[in-house]
Amino acid sequence: MADAPSSRQQAFAAALLDPDRDVPDGLVTPEGRPAGKRFGIYRNNVAVSLVNALSEIFPTIQNLVGEEFFRAMARLYVQDHPPTSRLLFEYGATFPAFVDQFEPAADLPFLPDVAWLERLWLDSFHAADAAPLAGTVLQRVAPEQLAGLTFAAHPATRLFRGKHAAVTIMARDRAGQPLDDFDPFIEEDGLITRPAYDPQIRHLPKGGADFVGLLIAGKTLGDAAGAALSADSDFNLPAAISAIIEAGAFSKVLFEGMEVA
Repeated sequence: MADAPSSRQQAFAAALLDPDRDVPDGLVTPEGRPAGKRFGIYRNNVAVSLVNALSEIFPTIQNLVGEEFFRAMARLYVQDHPPTSRLLFEYGATFPAFVDQFEPAADLPFLPDVAWLERLWLDSFHAADAAPLAGTVLQRVAPEQLAGLTFAAHPATRLFRGKHAAVTIMARDRAGQPLDDFDPFIEEDGLITRPAYDPQIRHLPKGGADFVGLLIAGKTLGDAAGAALSADSDFNLPAAISAIIEAGAFSKVLFEGMEVA
């Protein structure tokens, strides 16, 4: 078990991300001279590297608000949210919640949704590999057993439920398309999967998030279908089943706890 950090280490870490803090007491160069200048350079490099990481994780957010605004916002986030992992791609898990409470961005209420979607995309990208379900798997199930099937989600599958058109915004921005002629305040849900190398985001129709969410939670196909049809009586169940299998959203299908091979 690792030793708890000393008060001196804690002071160093606290000062590292807060430019308003003084240089920690007793910090000297190998020659014994005060190390304030060196510490200042190091502190700036650490902050810049974390801000750069956030700009790479949330490129659409940066494009929406502009680089100068984004880096100022990210710098404030860095001061209060030090890394908790050695893996830099894991940094910024709470950035969408920070954006949601960031008052200068309040006139762009769809920003938090876009940030959550970008974070989910990255989490999907770094998720474990697994073979997706074969397209013919349900053909091996008797019709009377279909409603009792349960599914195991692929490790890279993520479900997004939004209050704004984040799916459209992110898709258009990353494709270099203009962000006009659509309403950003329309609610959109999305399914993120990684059938090959890069994650893909699919817009889910009304009832689709209820359907996929319950399947991810381990509910039966019958329960998930019922919830989707309650949300939208016109929900196209056969098309939804085909879409989630084609997308590679699940890696196993089971009946009464036994995998359908």
